[in-house]
Amino acid sequence: MQALSVRSVVSSTRFVLGVLFILFQLWIIVVPQQPLFERPAHVCIALILLFLWSPLQKEGRSTLPRALVDAALVLAALGVGAYYLAEYDRLTTRMENVSPVLPQDIAAGCVFVLLLLEGARRAVGMVLVWVLLAFIAYAFWGNLLPGWLSFRGFDLDAAIEITTMTTAGVLGITTSTSVNFIFYFIMFGAAYAAVGGGQLFIDLAIRMAGRANGGTAKAAIISSSLMGSISGSAVANVVSTGVLTIPLMKKTGFPDHRAAGIEAIASTGGQIMPPVMGVAAFIMAEMLNVPYAQVALAALIPAVAFYLALLLVVDLMARRDGLRAMTADEVAATQAIGPRLHLLLPPLILVGALMSGFSAAYSAVVAAASCFVVPFLRKNTRYSWKAVAEALREAPRQAAEVAVPIAIIGVVIAVAVQSNLALKFAGSLASVAEGSLFASLLLAMLGCIVMGMGLPTVAAYIIGAVLFVPAIKDLGIPPLAAHMFIFYYCVLSMVTPPVALASFAAAAVGKAPVMKTSFSAFGLSLVAFFVPFSFIFDPAILWQGTALQIGLGGLALLASTALWAIAFGGWCGRPLSLQSRVVIGALGLTAVIAPAGSPWWIAAFTAGWLLVGALALAARSKPSGLLFSAPAE
Repeated sequence: MQALSVRSVVSSTRFVLGVLFILFQLWIIVVPQQPLFERPAHVCIALILLFLWSPLQKEGRSTLPRALVDAALVLAALGVGAYYLAEYDRLTTRMENVSPVLPQDIAAGCVFVLLLLEGARRAVGMVLVWVLLAFIAYAFWGNLLPGWLSFRGFDLDAAIEITTMTTAGVLGITTSTSVNFIFYFIMFGAAYAAVGGGQLFIDLAIRMAGRANGGTAKAAIISSSLMGSISGSAVANVVSTGVLTIPLMKKTGFPDHRAAGIEAIASTGGQIMPPVMGVAAFIMAEMLNVPYAQVALAALIPAVAFYLALLLVVDLMARRDGLRAMTADEVAATQAIGPRLHLLLPPLILVGALMSGFSAAYSAVVAAASCFVVPFLRKNTRYSWKAVAEALREAPRQAAEVAVPIAIIGVVIAVAVQSNLALKFAGSLASVAEGSLFASLLLAMLGCIVMGMGLPTVAAYIIGAVLFVPAIKDLGIPPLAAHMFIFYYCVLSMVTPPVALASFAAAAVGKAPVMKTSFSAFGLSLVAFFVPFSFIFDPAILWQGTALQIGLGGLALLASTALWAIAFGGWCGRPLSLQSRVVIGALGLTAVIAPAGSPWWIAAFTAGWLLVGALALAARSKPSGLLFSAPAE
């Protein structure tokens, strides 16, 4: 009875604090405050919520020491918040590297960093914590390392000052993004899901694609792209849509690992799909100092190419393997779409507000508010107060799980910049690549994928942007293209074995073998794996240039990725032989990478589509063993 009472108190505290968190964020839109007030308050509230939502004191394993640790952490977070409030005037007027660092600064700073490390461990696991500890160790003992890695190191006063006492470090660009952008979009996503928007996306996708070849896989891809464009989280997308789409795919003949792999890569792509994209996209906008709408617009053509290639390859795989579509009765079993179409208004309001020039935060707040108004346009979509409570509970929880890890990543930025590691790393990369743009891009791609194994996309992107973007920019690549290149591969690391977080989540949902799921998702990701090289060499794909250049560049990319997808799908009227797939794949890859209209692109594109046309005609006659093979068993 006593345990039940404690759980009730904790649950009520979480809810009330979450509502206060929302009110605080709404207040600072109307009455903006100084960064050293907004940011510490935001992070400290997020820390308390995270400790309450992810306690050591697990249900069913009730032990007093664990409960006391959780209570101590909550009190410590309150104490850090009180320190920033009490010292606000001094912290905002002091001169960095001139004013003294006081004992209370050191005590509060050390506690703050330790709390953030523990919060990051609870939110995303130990991999990020080990990376952070490595950078912290480098900050103090960098003088022990050889060669270009060596630097004199910081003493404790300097380390605390650069990481916790200024608008850099943990209160820097990453926390600014959480305060000014991410919270509001998470709030919109939680509100939209609570009133039935997510279910509408799934049902709409089934109605659109369920009866087509590989219909259940296509429905999974469409629903995940729609839901991912709102949620911006690969793992959350897998869990929310995969519980329905993976069983549907298995029911129509997809092996369990392939069904889970399709869901994993489709959900991962949501992070590059406008209008919301992933958390890292907001960080990118801050780093580039451009409106978020510009980043979202730049991501549009690559995202469309990604999903169209994925749809094409599952279509061809379904034809090759003889997998059935959904029956008319199965499609009809979903709820009617017409009476719920008005629920598409909130995302449209969000896009309209962003494109009209309103701030990202204002646009997301208006769209979130519309989520609770639009359902009342029709009687059948009206919601109960439980939906409101769900949104009020989920938005602060999800925001806290994002705010804490990205705040502590500020330590990485502070150390890399203050130690000059970023510039030295860029010089080292340029030296290894010997000034070759293509070699530098390959090294950066591999680095992002390796770093992204086990790290959240936002962590991998920030580290990748700090280390790799300067080197790519030094080779003449525009900042937007350089950042987008790093962002894209950090997103794909979510399905790259051996550690692939989205694939692991999909395997758990689909009860599929983990590694087979990971390799299946990674194999599917290859259909769009080299798209970033295309926008490095053709800025029009990132919406840079005239309308004609953008249109031609976009169409050229879509047609080129289609060639590449045909090679992966292995079907052109009949199952293709290995030789045919290799030739089409080589021509498709060349067309993807080469700038549209260049001699290489014209040659590869023309030869590829002529070959596909010839194979399609040949498939109508008796197939040759050189061109075609028997259907896969």
